[in-house]
Amino acid sequence: MSPEPVQAAASAPVARTAAARAARPSLGTRQRIGRSRLGGAPAGAGRVTPGPLSIERARCRGYLRTVKHKDAVVRKLKALFALPLALCLATSLGLLPIAASAQSDRPSFIRDAEIEEIVRRYAKPVFQAAGLSADRIDVYLIADESLNAFVAGGMNMFLHTGLLRRAEDPTQVMGVIAHEAGHISAGHLASRRQELEATTTQMITSMLLGLGAAAATGSPGAGTAVMSLGQTLSMADLLAYTRTQEGSADQAAITYMKRAGYTPRGLVEFMRILEDQEVLLSSSQDPWMRTHPLTSDRVNTLAAAAQRMADREDLRAEAPPELERLHARMQAKLAGFLQPPAKTLEAFPAKSDAIPDRYARAIAYYRKPELPKALELVNGLIEQKPKDPYFRELKGQMLFENGRIQEALPAYRKAVDLAPDQPLIRMGLAEVQLQTNSRELTEKALANARRVVEAEPRNAFAWRLVGIAHGRLGDKGEAALALAEYAINRGDLGQAIGQAQRAQQLLQEHTPSWLRAQDIERTAKNRRERQNG
Repeated sequence: MSPEPVQAAASAPVARTAAARAARPSLGTRQRIGRSRLGGAPAGAGRVTPGPLSIERARCRGYLRTVKHKDAVVRKLKALFALPLALCLATSLGLLPIAASAQSDRPSFIRDAEIEEIVRRYAKPVFQAAGLSADRIDVYLIADESLNAFVAGGMNMFLHTGLLRRAEDPTQVMGVIAHEAGHISAGHLASRRQELEATTTQMITSMLLGLGAAAATGSPGAGTAVMSLGQTLSMADLLAYTRTQEGSADQAAITYMKRAGYTPRGLVEFMRILEDQEVLLSSSQDPWMRTHPLTSDRVNTLAAAAQRMADREDLRAEAPPELERLHARMQAKLAGFLQPPAKTLEAFPAKSDAIPDRYARAIAYYRKPELPKALELVNGLIEQKPKDPYFRELKGQMLFENGRIQEALPAYRKAVDLAPDQPLIRMGLAEVQLQTNSRELTEKALANARRVVEAEPRNAFAWRLVGIAHGRLGDKGEAALALAEYAINRGDLGQAIGQAQRAQQLLQEHTPSWLRAQDIERTAKNRRERQNG
C-alpha cells in the first residue's frame, strides 16, 4: 500500500460538516468509553456516535472519545506488545466476556480526561499501598455494562463502565482495585503462563494485543478487541482464578485498603451486589463473578475484617465528601453519554438543581441534539464552577461539533489553562485551532499537539494532528515523519514504512528526525517480517 501523500495531511479537514456528522453510524453501548463527542448525530437507544477516532475518518470529535473496532487489529498488536505482556493480559482478562460475532457486541474503549482522573484518584492510594508505582498506572475504560475490572501488565488497569455506574460508593471501586492488585502482587498472573501457553496462547494473544493496542493508541485500525474462541471454549473457564487465589487476593485487598486508610467495607458491599448471582446460570452472571469464584466464606471473612476495623479512628469506612461528589459526577456523565437521552432526562429530572443532575441533562440535550438547552445548562455550570475545566471542555465540544469554531476556541483555551496537564483536553484545543486554517493558530496547534505526544507517545490521532500542522506550515519532512508515527501506532505497517522512507528523503541526514524515521522504517519492517513469518 502506498503511503498517504504529505499534501493530503496538509489539506485534510479535521472537522465534519453537520451533514457528515448526522450521517455517521452510531455505536452500540458505547464504543470506547472515551469522549463521545456526539455533536448533532441522532441519538439511538443505548448508542453513542464514534468519538475522536472512527473507521471512516481518523477521528470524530467526542467528549467521551471512542475508538471503533476494525478487523485489521491483529497485525498491529504483535508489533505493540511482547508475548509476556500479552500473557499477563490474557490471564487477568478472564474478566472479559466472550463477545458475540456481531460488531456491536464487541468490547470497546473510551477516553475521557475527567473520568480517567477520577479513577486515578481512586487507584493511586491503593497501588501505593500495594507497593506499585502509582504514577505509571495506565487506566483503560471499557464500554460494557457488566461488572468487571482487572489489572494487567503490572500497571494497566481496565474498568468496565458497568462497575463504575453500579458502584454505590468510591470505596467499592477502590476495593475491587485492591483485590486485583492482590492478584498481581501474589504472582497469580505469572503462575498461569504455562497453562495459557499450552491451550490457546496464539488466539488469546492476538485478541489481547488488539485490546491493548486500541486502548493505548486510540487507533480505529486496532479495535477488534475480542475474538470468538469457539462454541465450546469459555474464556471465563480458561482464565478463572482458583478459590485459593481469590482468598489470597482478598487478604491482600484488606491489607492494601487498611494501608490506604480505609476499612474493606467497600469490597464487602461489592461482594454483596454479586452474592445474589450465585444462583444464576454462568451465562447470566457478570464476568467478574464467573472468573472470581464467590463463596459465603469469602464474604464472611471480608465482612468480619470490616467489622473488626469499624471502630478504628484512623480508618475510614466511607470515602471523603470530595470523592463522593466526584463519583456522582462521573456516574452522571456516563449516564448522559451511554443512555438514550430520553432515559437520562427521566433519571435526572429538571426539578433537581444538583450539579450531577444538570451535568447529565446538559449532555442529554447535547446528544438529542437540542443545543440551546444544552448550552444553557453548561453555561450555568460554568457560572457556578468557573474553575472547572471539564464543563468548559464540554462547552467547547458542543460548539465545535455544531460548526461554531470561533466560539469553541475560548472554551477550549480556558479548559487547557485550568488543566494544563490533561493531554486529551489539549488535543481537543489543537484540533479546533487547526480547523480555523489560520497560520498563527496552526503554529499553536502544532505546539499543543507536540505537548500531547510528549505525554502520550502512542496517541495516534495526536501524531496525525502534528502531521497536518507541519504539512500546512510547509515542513513536508516533519509532516511525513509524524504520519509515519501515526501509521505505526495504528498498526498500518505499510504506511509507516512508506512515510518513514519519504521522511528520510526530505529530512537532513543524521538529524534526530531523520534517525527517528530510520528507526520507524526498521521497526515496521521487522514487525511485518514477524507477522509474515
